[in-house]
Amino acid sequence: MLTPSRDGRPPAEDEPSDQALVERLGHGDPEAFGPLVQRYQASVYNVCYRLLGERVAAEDLAQETFIRAYQRLHHYDPQRPFGPWIRRIAANLCLNHLEARRPATLALDDERDAPLAAPATHDPAAAQVRAEEAAAVRAAILSLPPHYRAVIELRHFQDLSYAEIAATLNLPVSDVKSHLFRARKLLARLLDPPG
Repeated sequence: MLTPSRDGRPPAEDEPSDQALVERLGHGDPEAFGPLVQRYQASVYNVCYRLLGERVAAEDLAQETFIRAYQRLHHYDPQRPFGPWIRRIAANLCLNHLEARRPATLALDDERDAPLAAPATHDPAAAQVRAEEAAAVRAAILSLPPHYRAVIELRHFQDLSYAEIAATLNLPVSDVKSHLFRARKLLARLLDPPG
């Protein structure tokens, strides 16, 4: 199973850059892939989990993402950042997976998303309200069409810019903005129904 890591942060001064590791891989050093996995495993898993809503499926597709990335390194442009490239592979695998089956439902005990988790508090009632709100947001996001779910995940949970989302999903920036606008509007309607 993949474990949390530094997750895409720039390497320390004594560590090789992503591009240097990819170059080593290109020269036949398979050991250079390990540091890339360590750097990006948490963000890849988070993309998969937020798009799929199932821990086991997210773990499987996160691992599949790294297998695909390793097999397709010859397609990677070392002049571009590695993170968006590998997250695009993850997003595409998840979107293909979602197209092949019905949307998943999220069991409350599967909720492992730190940004949506309720902060520690001494007030059990307030903690319960926050947990219910987080569960409602998660359920609403999971009910969105996959392409809207993807832009919400990449913008609000991965903090990617419009240009990075466009590169990750292979869409024009105008489509990213349009999808985000519509996704937010749908979420607002789901979370605050009239009546």
